[in-house]
Amino acid sequence: MWMVERHVYDAALLYFWYSTKVSYVSYFDNFDLKRIENLELLAKQVVEGFIIGLHKSPFHGFSVEFAEHRLYNQGESTKNIDWKVYARTDKLFVKRFEEETNLRAQIIIDTSSSMYFPKEREANELNKLQFSCLAAASLMNLLKKQRDAFGLSLFDDAVHIHTKAKSSTTHYRLLLTYLDKLIKDTVDNKKTSIATTLHRVAENVHKRSLVIIFSDMFDNNEDHDALFSALQHLKYNKHEVVLFHVNDKKYEQDFAFDNRPHEFIDMESGERVKLQSNQVREYYKEKVSAYTENLKMKCLQFKIDFIETDIRQDFVPILETYLVKRKKMRV
Repeated sequence: MWMVERHVYDAALLYFWYSTKVSYVSYFDNFDLKRIENLELLAKQVVEGFIIGLHKSPFHGFSVEFAEHRLYNQGESTKNIDWKVYARTDKLFVKRFEEETNLRAQIIIDTSSSMYFPKEREANELNKLQFSCLAAASLMNLLKKQRDAFGLSLFDDAVHIHTKAKSSTTHYRLLLTYLDKLIKDTVDNKKTSIATTLHRVAENVHKRSLVIIFSDMFDNNEDHDALFSALQHLKYNKHEVVLFHVNDKKYEQDFAFDNRPHEFIDMESGERVKLQSNQVREYYKEKVSAYTENLKMKCLQFKIDFIETDIRQDFVPILETYLVKRKKMRV
């Protein structure tokens, strides 16, 4: 008998073996879904923790550039001292204020059903979409702190939300509303058309911007050249592009399923296939590695930053990448 389990996982790039994206079904007796009740608060906590970490690091110049703070000079006015930072670091930092926007950023999130992996999870886990939304909210919080403008684009097989870049608090909270609604949406069978939608987004980002993409890069279209063409289109008008390749490394790259029969379900079409995991593991990992390396090489060719992003890790690499790109764009 095949063992069919309750807990749904998306087994990512297995569609190379089965010609489609899939999800893994597994059973746990007691599970508590991770709930993101207050996205704004969580994003603020992520950013504040990151700022404190930078202040404690030896890279003071980098942290000052990032946090819009500088060390307090004895004898100057104390009105702009950040006392919250002082309470946490025992160091005096003065807030820096800038009148105008320094940078524009467009954050693009893949909202197709494959991003709901793992669909059911333990209490301390996020799925790919939740991870991307919280990462995006943290970036927007950071952008707002630095008086930078930011917009949001959400897509699956079409672009459903596309906002222009603004830096106001009202705009920030509007985008958080979109993200919060997205997190609560669990609609299955939402397909992906990355190439088509990225072309559309590229056509609507007119001014030079930092374009940040969160996607597992699973496209129903087998024409990979079309996908690479869309990524190249984003480089038009000298945009700086960062692709965060969002995945669950444990299952989607290492295929670390128990050695027994499993049923995999395509989250975008509902198709099913039954497999003994150890029978396909090496072949699967070989195909995953080949696809990922090809994607990396194309991004390198187009001068796009390709960042492998494991949803089981923290948000520090995402925020650090933003800082590096911001500094480059201001030079």
